[in-house]
Amino acid sequence: MVVDDNEDILISLKLLLKSHVDLVVTETNPENIETHILKNKFDAILLDMNFKHDAISGQEGLFWLEKILEIDPAAVVIFITAYGNTEKAVRAIKAGAADFILKPWQNEKILATVLAGIRLRQSRNETSQQRNIVKHISESIDTPFKDFIGESASMKKVMENIRKVAKTDASVLVLGENGTGKEVVARALHRSSLRSEDVFINVDLGAIPETLFESELFGYERGAFTDAKQAKEGRFEVASGGTLFLDEIGNLTLPLQAKLLTAIERRQVVRLGSTQATDINIRLICATNSDIYEMVHNSEFRQDLLYRINTVEIHIPPLRDRADDIPLLAEHYFNIYLRKYKKRIRKISVAAMKELQMYTWPGNIRELQHAIERAIIMSEGNTLEPSDFILNPSKKSKSSAMDLDTYNLDEIEKRVIKSVLEKTQGNVSIAAKQMGLTRTSLYRRIEKHGI
Repeated sequence: MVVDDNEDILISLKLLLKSHVDLVVTETNPENIETHILKNKFDAILLDMNFKHDAISGQEGLFWLEKILEIDPAAVVIFITAYGNTEKAVRAIKAGAADFILKPWQNEKILATVLAGIRLRQSRNETSQQRNIVKHISESIDTPFKDFIGESASMKKVMENIRKVAKTDASVLVLGENGTGKEVVARALHRSSLRSEDVFINVDLGAIPETLFESELFGYERGAFTDAKQAKEGRFEVASGGTLFLDEIGNLTLPLQAKLLTAIERRQVVRLGSTQATDINIRLICATNSDIYEMVHNSEFRQDLLYRINTVEIHIPPLRDRADDIPLLAEHYFNIYLRKYKKRIRKISVAAMKELQMYTWPGNIRELQHAIERAIIMSEGNTLEPSDFILNPSKKSKSSAMDLDTYNLDEIEKRVIKSVLEKTQGNVSIAAKQMGLTRTSLYRRIEKHGI
């Protein structure tokens, strides 16, 4: 579409362009722009900057540019004007115009500009489609992570931290052992954030070879390397507007840490094979099972990068430190795999549940999930018993067989009470329940032993 108050210009541009495009619509009155846009999806719009007689400020063009972008945010608008200068061109580009052409023009120049604008529109359409696909995939993947399970004091603290930080754009570093649920925390942050309607992009940095780091995260242009037959967005660009989750960030080498830091600080990425920077707008969440502070101390991780990624830290406790949550998690996975494998198992026995709570779970929640799934598949009874679970005997919790250096019952009772209170972070109600006592009875024993 060409919008200009000069009929001669409209005729000239129509004659020039009609052999290169499928449709050219001309319009002298900018008031009719919306009607045309709603009727046709234009690949490019050529817009005059001045419509009133003797007007040279360009304000009218900027006004109509804003209106066009309100109707179609992906519109490619190219300004044409007889009164151009560098300041006006900069204003036009900042306002969202794709390019700026002066009258009188060279036919080759305006044709090249229009065709470039059409390619830009096609690229924007492809990007939009890709983002929609990624969003749907992300939502599908997110489904198993919606049940954030835990009633222990330590997990309540994690949930409270998520609630506090989710609505902000602060960078979050999630720390925890393998299998503790770092991705679950990241997805919970995203779902509760102001970006929840946009994409959540998960990148396992431990699975990306060093040679592919830049092309995967920052993207590349066509011809950037031998197999680059077409341009591709990197994960940063795809995640723009949403959340980018960088898992296992402790696996990055120092040179890659430097490149990542530059992108985060500048909020820009440069595709391989390009010299033009692309702005990015992401919420960054990182995670690692490494001792990141020890790595900084040993000069294995950049301290300035650590400062950038951990505005807020969330520590996830290992499963062995939240045994109270094991029955909840076990029942959760029990119900999932019962439906999946269509088994008629009624429950997990009390003895089996006690075994699960006594085990130290070196693989954390992921190991528990696997153990429940395997038990359901292999069981031939209607109740899961201890024999249905294959657990390493050496990994039984120390608390299940206290190493005693005394047989004094009062001293043993005192140690047990202190141990349970430490485990429950001083919550007397939970401690009493775990020991099979009433709150009053436990308070009497606490007073008796001077705890």
